[in-house]
Amino acid sequence: MAEAREFEFQIYNSMTKQKEKFNPVVPGKVSMYVCGVTSYDFSHIGHARAYVAFDVLFRYLKHLGYEVKYVRNFTDVDDKIIKRANELGEDPLALSGRFCQEFLVDMADLQCLPPNEQPRVSDHMDQIRDMIEKIISNNCAYAVDGDVYFSVDNFPNYGRLSGRKLEDNRAGERIAIDSRKRNPADFALWKAAKPGEISWESPWGPGRPGWHIECSAMSAAYLTETFDIHGGGMDLIFPHHENEIAQSCAACPNSNISYWMHNGFVTANDEKMSKSVGNFFTIREVTKLYHPLALRHFLMGTHYRSPVNYSIGQIEISSEAVFYIYQTLEDCESAISQFQEGSQKDGAVSSGKKYPVTDDAKKCIKNLQSHFEEKMSDDLHTPSILNAALQDALRLLNKILSLLKKKLQKPQKLSNIQSLIELEKEVRDVLDVLGLLSRSTYTEVLTQLKEKALKRAEISEEDILQRIEERALARKNKNFKLGDQIRSDLTCKGIALMDVGNETIWRPCVPVEPSAGVEEKQGGPAISSDGQLQGPPNTSDSQQQEVPRSADAVKS
Repeated sequence: MAEAREFEFQIYNSMTKQKEKFNPVVPGKVSMYVCGVTSYDFSHIGHARAYVAFDVLFRYLKHLGYEVKYVRNFTDVDDKIIKRANELGEDPLALSGRFCQEFLVDMADLQCLPPNEQPRVSDHMDQIRDMIEKIISNNCAYAVDGDVYFSVDNFPNYGRLSGRKLEDNRAGERIAIDSRKRNPADFALWKAAKPGEISWESPWGPGRPGWHIECSAMSAAYLTETFDIHGGGMDLIFPHHENEIAQSCAACPNSNISYWMHNGFVTANDEKMSKSVGNFFTIREVTKLYHPLALRHFLMGTHYRSPVNYSIGQIEISSEAVFYIYQTLEDCESAISQFQEGSQKDGAVSSGKKYPVTDDAKKCIKNLQSHFEEKMSDDLHTPSILNAALQDALRLLNKILSLLKKKLQKPQKLSNIQSLIELEKEVRDVLDVLGLLSRSTYTEVLTQLKEKALKRAEISEEDILQRIEERALARKNKNFKLGDQIRSDLTCKGIALMDVGNETIWRPCVPVEPSAGVEEKQGGPAISSDGQLQGPPNTSDSQQQEVPRSADAVKS
């Protein structure tokens, strides 16, 4: 384990309904199981919300120095898979296998680290049958005509996770009402095969597993009956996770999971997003127009346990935020590289001497480290990090970059360069734990963000360059009204023009409705001559204001 830390890691336990200090079963090691997708279609952003949330947890546990075993399953045997396969005339396992791979592509795009294990139901029939046999032998399940049902009446603690009383329970999603059940709340552990359906042999006849038993069997197979964290969406609390607890404890009385964690829903127009309702957006639909990092940023902009309402406006803000981060990092990389190249002659770098960082940089680094640990240790409070200390660090980086463009005494310049290097490293470390540090270069990410902006605006870069030329000619002829209109028209499409020295460049921005005043159409606050962030820049060409290209800050 890492050294003792200032803040104890606390997570909200859905079982106890309170935040608790995290203490793993085995010191220094964490065992974690998260329910995966049912692979019959492309995954939607509700799935992305869950797996980004638990990826953040996975990353932060590793950051704390834990050795983490993370298991996330695939449900590749299910009624929905069989139904879709029949509609397409495709083998069910082939169809589910195809969508398993598509899911992995989406997860890689979203910067989600691969779990240590990704078991599939179809590969674990032995473990599932063995667990069902144990449950039957412990008098908690019964067989009827090739089906096997769990008997909730024979499990006194049923309902302790969801808080439901047994008399209040009713058949949940995927649990068909069957007159053969002893209690309507009894749920299927094994389903007898229907004509033409995929099936496996069992002591009760050919069939396939019920939905809930698979996770109990696979979590026990990879993590034993006792492990640290079980996660999933809040919609899984009942019936899925409630039934998992019942099954696992019925099969093994010593079964225990220390912490149950659940992420909030993604809503569309304040209604839970789901495939069954048909109000969902697939991850692919979103990332076709927005960078995957923008989607990840958007999802982390709300605490993982709270509902998040998907809107174009919010993901536009996240897209601009990611551009600002990467433009700042690219500018830092360029400034450091230029300094190192120029310093080879006088040995300033090769000597290995480290120059003191500025007081502002020391304070900012300390604040970023402390704020990051405090908020992440408080049940992974990512919104506070994205909108507070991280923004302060990015602002200071831009201030230092601005100072380095001035004529400074050598000690002052070297101190600012060292400050830039050390602060940039801290920012990168934070972004890495949050999963916002891409494997691509800064330039590649910026290029990708610009390409997405062009696609959303339905405009080519050649068109923008032509408009820039038209605007330059208008300004030269003192026709500032036309210059303002050109800039305004592009800003309405999500394209911001920025004057940097004698050059005009473009970058993505949050589109602004045409009804807004010209002065309100530019993105976030500008940076003054000393590098400090100011209020919204005056974008009127009649004022001819220059705006540094890393000027926009993240809107919260």
